[in-house]
Amino acid sequence: MGGNPRVIFINNLQEARDEIARIGSEESGIKLMTGKAVFYALKVESIPGIAANILKQEMLSKGGDAAIARGALVQPHDPTDVLIMGTVKQYKHLAAKLKMQPFGLAKLAEAILAVIKNLQGFAPYDLKCGPYALPLGRRTLVMGILNVTPDSFTDGGKFYALDSAIEQAKLMVADGADIIDVGGESTRPNSTPLEEEEELRRVLPVVEKLAREISVPISVDTYKASVARQAVDKGAVIVNDVWGLRKDPDMARTVAGLGVPYIMMHNRQGTEYRDLMGDMLAFFREGIAMAEAAGISPENLILDPGIGFGKTYEHNLEVMHRLGELRSLGKPILLGTSRKSMIGNTLNLPVTERVEGTAATVALGIAYGADIVRVHDVKEMSRVAKMTDAMVRR
Repeated sequence: MGGNPRVIFINNLQEARDEIARIGSEESGIKLMTGKAVFYALKVESIPGIAANILKQEMLSKGGDAAIARGALVQPHDPTDVLIMGTVKQYKHLAAKLKMQPFGLAKLAEAILAVIKNLQGFAPYDLKCGPYALPLGRRTLVMGILNVTPDSFTDGGKFYALDSAIEQAKLMVADGADIIDVGGESTRPNSTPLEEEEELRRVLPVVEKLAREISVPISVDTYKASVARQAVDKGAVIVNDVWGLRKDPDMARTVAGLGVPYIMMHNRQGTEYRDLMGDMLAFFREGIAMAEAAGISPENLILDPGIGFGKTYEHNLEVMHRLGELRSLGKPILLGTSRKSMIGNTLNLPVTERVEGTAATVALGIAYGADIVRVHDVKEMSRVAKMTDAMVRR
């Protein structure tokens, strides 16, 4: 007699289909059962108690469940968060019923279906970056950091001079960098904001020369629309904004006009959150709406959780632990943890000795859905990414 019961971890519908097919089920059975094999817990924030009660009853009728606040039954107009628990099939049936309900539930149904779809992962595609095409979703891309600042917290301004910056960029390309990210303003904690003229003086000569001498896309790390525009004029083909459209009101319109990919990083003043991941997703949803309203192509948007920005040490660890939740937005994810204080505080090591800690964050990040990793140690992290991809992307 056989046996050997075990848990099978199934993350999406494709994995469910593969497992059921492996059993030897008929095609009709595979189609019927695939949606039953993938379970998600979805959190909905601050809906009226009366809507929450309808949602709960509908989910119960489908065989799932929903947790709501105790007082939602007796205070139907007070808002409550809801934790919905069910399979993909149950969510689809739930959405069909919610579309016929009042109290904003029809709109919520569409949002739930979008999340379920996004969690299946986006189809790999080529990200158009000027004359280049980056294969997003097929393998993890490596972005090499080039700080052309005299006060960088990571490399002490070693690449501030033009010749040394060009030499370092070429070394990173040789070591496996898919993108070179050029930044002229330090973003370390308590750094002094840089005047636009000085940032241009630092960045433009490097971008212009790199565009002629290396064969990978160049990203400009700036939150200033004018710097972004002039850097793209000199050869940059990606804009990396550490303030996610919140610092310069002209950034969205400028990027839309340039037609280049845009990296939107989560950032904020202070570290107070109602719900860390919920607040981050709300930030990104608002930012995506702003970007698309300005004319930025949806395929050109990349999200960065902003490790080390507007977050405490514990917040940074929590974001790493829950990074996969960002997949519900359906956008590629860039992760920048290289040599950061989260690693230094954990290992009690200086900036120069954080390569192993960075490697741990890169591997975990890829496992949880990161598509691009932004790093200083390109040779080492390219190897980490390749090994992790072999296990995760297969």
